[in-house]
Amino acid sequence: MSVVANARLPTPPRHFPIPIVHKELAAIEAQADWQPVETSLVIVTQNGLPVGQVYCEANGFDRSAVFPLPAPPATESAAMTAPTTIAVVICTRDRPDDLERCLASLTAQSRRPDEIVVVDNASKDQRTRDVAQKAGVTYVREDRSGLSFARNMGVRAVKSQIVAFTDDDVVLHPHWLENLTGALNEPDIVATTGLVLPGSLATEAQYIFETQWGFGRGFQVKTFDGTYYESTRKQGSPVWEIGAGASMAFRKAIFDKIGYFDERLGAGASGCSEDSEYWYRILHFGGKCRYQPKALAYHFHRATLEGLERQLRAYMRGHTAALLVQYERTGERGNLRRLFVSMPKRYLRRIAKRIVRGRTHDNFFLRSEILGCVGGVLFYFKRRLGFSA
Repeated sequence: MSVVANARLPTPPRHFPIPIVHKELAAIEAQADWQPVETSLVIVTQNGLPVGQVYCEANGFDRSAVFPLPAPPATESAAMTAPTTIAVVICTRDRPDDLERCLASLTAQSRRPDEIVVVDNASKDQRTRDVAQKAGVTYVREDRSGLSFARNMGVRAVKSQIVAFTDDDVVLHPHWLENLTGALNEPDIVATTGLVLPGSLATEAQYIFETQWGFGRGFQVKTFDGTYYESTRKQGSPVWEIGAGASMAFRKAIFDKIGYFDERLGAGASGCSEDSEYWYRILHFGGKCRYQPKALAYHFHRATLEGLERQLRAYMRGHTAALLVQYERTGERGNLRRLFVSMPKRYLRRIAKRIVRGRTHDNFFLRSEILGCVGGVLFYFKRRLGFSA
């Protein structure tokens, strides 16, 4: 739930769409006076993969915002050994056009998956089945509504050693799967995530999501291990920093060791955080997670303010429910401290800022966020008492 680094424009844009410009590092270095002709998100690439980004006004490209680029960490030089077999699972519901676009990007992968499974989470018609059959991939249906039900169905449906997940509203870079699974280059790394950039900034809603909530976690490899967990657990480890469920992979064996996704969490249930709760569980039980920005995917955010408001309310509902689930599973009081101390303080500060500054992009949906937080606590305790939420 963090703001993307260097993601804010100097001033909020007045016109949409905002172009997303990909510019090779060598081309920028060769053109010292290069500037975008309009307000843009400039993604700096090297050999076709992002190494930095900056929002800028027309003719206002600031080289210092992305240069000099930090040196790659030592883990980048480690030999990456691909697993023997890899499955890709896509969970979807009533979005056949998005699914078709996502599946098309899988056909161009440098490392082709051994299995592709589409899990239809209770779609209302047969179009999802038709898209899967046309693409020649495995189709399974999960009639229990909820993303965790669907993800668990996908894990059980595959035979491969590695299970990668992406979403239907994502387009994958041709080297996504190769780099995502290649990051599993140490035996105790059991989960990986990748860089998720916006596929479009065509509307104000997409801009707000990307600048205030976006899925990007930077352009450097990061390893999350016992040191990270020990240093953060007393405050409730911010495991959403690890990545996004739109681009993640696991060694399948981990599901036999620590269980499956918690079916109270995720879209269609609490709202979200089935992925981050699982990363939390991995760290708690001594495993490692790695973020590999070379595993690039593009996500198409909600296009309308109404849709985004519903999404953010669901996000906070899922987040607070997940903190309680994490406490239930591990007994780590840091989860309660985050829920009942840190988060209320943060929202009080944001309310005060809104009173002073008025409604701005960073507090646009403040009321819905707070209602979502309360709703997540109620959701959790209703489920604990045996009531449907």
